[in-house]
Amino acid sequence: MQAVIQKWGNSQGIRIPKAFLEALGMMENDLVELSRVDDNIVIKKVKEKADLTLEDIFRGYDGAPMAEAFDWGAPMGKEVW
Repeated sequence: MQAVIQKWGNSQGIRIPKAFLEALGMMENDLVELSRVDDNIVIKKVKEKADLTLEDIFRGYDGAPMAEAFDWGAPMGKEVW
């Protein structure tokens, strides 16, 4: 299958036939990842992330404070310290 690269705003794009997308399990508005492999463009569908629960978010956290001191540097303007 061939396609033509066309101007699309300030970018360029190609149209992918619906049948081609359906055969790949893709559809309009799917998030894809573009990568360059040698002289080729590879388009991969980004797998949806499952909704995280609080248990998922805090898995492995032992309750110890995680804050670190941060050096903001010397005042550069009229900051009050």
